[in-house]
Amino acid sequence: MNKTKIKYLKKIKGIFLGLGIFGLLLLNSCGSSEIKETTAVVELVDLVYPLLDTENSRWFFFSSASRPFGMVNLSPDTQVGGAWGSGYRYKTDTIKGFSHIHAWQLSGLSVMPVAINNDNRKTIYTDFYSKFNHETEEVSPGYHQVFLDRSQTKVELTSTKRVGFHRYNFLEEKQKAILFSLNGKLGPCIITDGKLIKTGDYELSGELVNAPTIRRPKPTKVFFSVQLNTKVKAVTKDTETGNYLIDLSDDKAEVLMKVAISYTSVKNASENMKAELDHWDFDTVIKESRTEWNEMLGRIKVEGNSETAQRRFYTDLWHGLQGRRTINDANGAYPDNTGDAFRIGQLPVDANGKPLFNHYNTDAFWGAQWTINTLWGLVYPEIMDEFVNSLMQYYKDGGIVPRGPSGGNYTYVMTGSSATPFMVSAIQKGIVTDNLEGIYQALKKTHMPGGIMEKAGYEHKTSLGGGLKYYLEIGYVPYPIPEGKFGHHQDGASLTMEYAYQDFTLAQLAKKLGHKEDYEYFLKRSTNYKNTFDTASGWMRPREVNGKWHGDLDPYMYETGFNESNGAQSTWFVPHDLAGLADLMGGKEKAIAQLNTQFKTAEKIGFTSGSSHDRELHPEYRRIPINYGNQPSMQTAQIFNQLGRPDLAQFWTRKVVKSVFSGLGPNTGFNGDEDQGLMGSLSVLLKVGLFQMNGGTEKNPEYQIGSPIFDKVTVQLNPDYYKGKEFVIETKNNSEENFYIKDVKLNNQSIDNLNISHEDIINGGSLVLEMTNTLSE
Repeated sequence: MNKTKIKYLKKIKGIFLGLGIFGLLLLNSCGSSEIKETTAVVELVDLVYPLLDTENSRWFFFSSASRPFGMVNLSPDTQVGGAWGSGYRYKTDTIKGFSHIHAWQLSGLSVMPVAINNDNRKTIYTDFYSKFNHETEEVSPGYHQVFLDRSQTKVELTSTKRVGFHRYNFLEEKQKAILFSLNGKLGPCIITDGKLIKTGDYELSGELVNAPTIRRPKPTKVFFSVQLNTKVKAVTKDTETGNYLIDLSDDKAEVLMKVAISYTSVKNASENMKAELDHWDFDTVIKESRTEWNEMLGRIKVEGNSETAQRRFYTDLWHGLQGRRTINDANGAYPDNTGDAFRIGQLPVDANGKPLFNHYNTDAFWGAQWTINTLWGLVYPEIMDEFVNSLMQYYKDGGIVPRGPSGGNYTYVMTGSSATPFMVSAIQKGIVTDNLEGIYQALKKTHMPGGIMEKAGYEHKTSLGGGLKYYLEIGYVPYPIPEGKFGHHQDGASLTMEYAYQDFTLAQLAKKLGHKEDYEYFLKRSTNYKNTFDTASGWMRPREVNGKWHGDLDPYMYETGFNESNGAQSTWFVPHDLAGLADLMGGKEKAIAQLNTQFKTAEKIGFTSGSSHDRELHPEYRRIPINYGNQPSMQTAQIFNQLGRPDLAQFWTRKVVKSVFSGLGPNTGFNGDEDQGLMGSLSVLLKVGLFQMNGGTEKNPEYQIGSPIFDKVTVQLNPDYYKGKEFVIETKNNSEENFYIKDVKLNNQSIDNLNISHEDIINGGSLVLEMTNTLSE
């Protein structure tokens, strides 16, 4: 067991897990090895293990000193090059800066406290990295502390939503300074045109540019405003690197620095600081951040199982609220890059000048139908509401509902119209009730020529890679696309299946709003998945434009007609018509047998394609029949529910949870592509025993009841959206061996199936599951 994990376990050792229970905590005092014994309330934020999977983290994900969905995502960077393998990487023992933006295709504003003398003043711009030790590191949601060996500086970080807050203690008597790295490679971006000026004895301001990337086609400016509690003696620019050294006076033993950012102007960055951080009380900001995270995590309370299981659960839940970032200022100004020229947009505000919703930077909603659709829709409906409004703001500005916007612009990341199931789910759950016709018309446009559905991954200048015209004319997207290569992910079989599912979800909204012809039209389109099914082999297969199957049959060939998957994994991507898929396979019994065999094979290598997303191309791992490390097959265990074998769903879900989602260390966690909280969200849902195969897109959406790993789960319902106060799931005789559901009672009434409606849940009540270890009991 690594030393950091031992230290973290010692921190909460001896505490009986549960809210409001007092115990003795062994806490390391800051900057000292002295151990203090104190009485404290156990808070959920202390159960989160932020270092989970940090050996495999990617740029936009790990962010310690951050608020939920914060514009500022402040944390140390140990690797600074590339979207993958950058940011905070646990195994790298050198800190290369503390940057404020870790977002989808955005980075920026890296700073580093340094100690200056005559020997290093000229070289500091290129020679400033520092070793650190995990033994002196403390991390929790909203806070990060490290000790820089080189400058002998204790660094503490926290933040508000739009302001990063730094506290530095320089232990050696050297000239104090801060290096601002405003140019060069940082995460997925090249940072250019960095500028910094002194605007007062204690103040600085500046800007920088995120140069275009293959995914984000336009530059994005970041503006910032800085305040310090000690005087700025000098600001020196290095002509070679374009970076800046800030010399500080020696009148303060403890240096505090506030850094506010904006994507619209320096003035708005300054206004963000005034609105959110008009004082210098660092510890108060930490407490406020803890309070906010505790409130969010406390929406679900779990009891029972082990200490490790509970800690992993709240870490997963924390992940479900990570990665996607606010881009609007406190006054509602936001960057709009959807047109020919950049402009500053303005969100609608209330009587107090507060925006009615926030605007977001976000990776695609690809796979969200099985993750945040359910988690946010049930537990955080206000977030789902905001995101729908944000997506519609992009539509109003640029005429297209985005898949994954960055910097106020479209990126065309991934494929299809993955926002459709998300937005339809919000409407069917009663979260979004206004402008339903406007939303429908926007989504309808998205599904037709001229919308985002016809663009393949990162296809900025054409609309051919998605093959939508073929889908409409011949009923499937061919592989390869006859016109050639225009974007990533031009995998025809996957595109056909994805479009079909999304058409089904749009048909449900058309039906709700009384558009009968549209309903029938999109419902018919949703059957196009059948045109990629090879009845002779029992697998989905890529098909060429002339109708012939592409190549020799190999259901394990990775990314040959299948997007980030193989044919075995993607064959089951028919969430809207599993009965129809089973008919194609020769009936439910044959479908069950085929899927069960796939699980047995996948179990041998842990249900994932290796330990990280980039290992999916490995010759061994790419041939796995089910991969719980990526989105295309993360719903497969729940398919057994739809085929009449919930016992197999319970059996395999428990095995997947144990193998994939039970680790608690830097080198494990999600074993694949943790796309901005999707895997964390999936883990939460599997562990509480609720899932939605359709992504919650049908009328009064249905939840499939799974096998919870806890004795009791209490979901606090948001009173602004739902009638009930809470929904409680209790299990009797639950254990690692007793994972089968023997009996089900909803509000003390026995029910015959393992389905429950959204209305049943949001009205409040209880679900009691009696568990057993055999089917015959």
